[in-house]
Amino acid sequence: MHYKKPLELTSQIATNINASVILMHGLGADGNDFAPIVQKLNLPNVRFILPHAPAMAVTRNSGYIMPAWYDLYGLTGSSQEDEKGIKQSQEYINSLIENELARGIPASRIVLAGFSQGGAIALYTALRHPQKLAGVLALSTYLPIKSKLVDEAHIANAKAPIFMAHGTYDDVISLELCKVSLKVLQANHYDVRWHQYNMAHNVSLEEIQDIHTFLTAVLA
Repeated sequence: MHYKKPLELTSQIATNINASVILMHGLGADGNDFAPIVQKLNLPNVRFILPHAPAMAVTRNSGYIMPAWYDLYGLTGSSQEDEKGIKQSQEYINSLIENELARGIPASRIVLAGFSQGGAIALYTALRHPQKLAGVLALSTYLPIKSKLVDEAHIANAKAPIFMAHGTYDDVISLELCKVSLKVLQANHYDVRWHQYNMAHNVSLEEIQDIHTFLTAVLA
């Protein structure tokens, strides 16, 4: 699988990078998609890593080749899931975490974040990671491979704070599907901070402000 070099962004006032946020885009987009939001967050001393998903044929989109973190068959509770592809993306994101560790950023100051399909990878990877992370941003997304969470989750991130947000009018990943994932996380005693916005499958200004508050708190 071919991965382009991730986009890296920092605030103009960054003088001493001491934290990293690995932020994954949604299906069909790329790392540049979230650059304007990173600019709006304007967090000093935080490095944002915006990776680009590899191009692949997506079954749900009639085999059309596009950037994707894994193949997608459907978005219902009973849809088949591409566990092999999800694990490949997990391995890639873990390699980006290792890069940040090598640059002197401790795992406890690394946040995994993502929107839609990228958010699914953020949740999947963070809850299985063997080192304590600072937290997770799960935006307009769902928890993949729910049936294996209990067996595969690592205790290191059992208490990781999770910012989970969804739009009331999301017609791509339904609010109902997201809330199934929310209930699974809550049933397993994860620290989920739930946010619901009057929006579709996108990111709102109010949500960006709440993300800023969350990141400021977990990276304090």
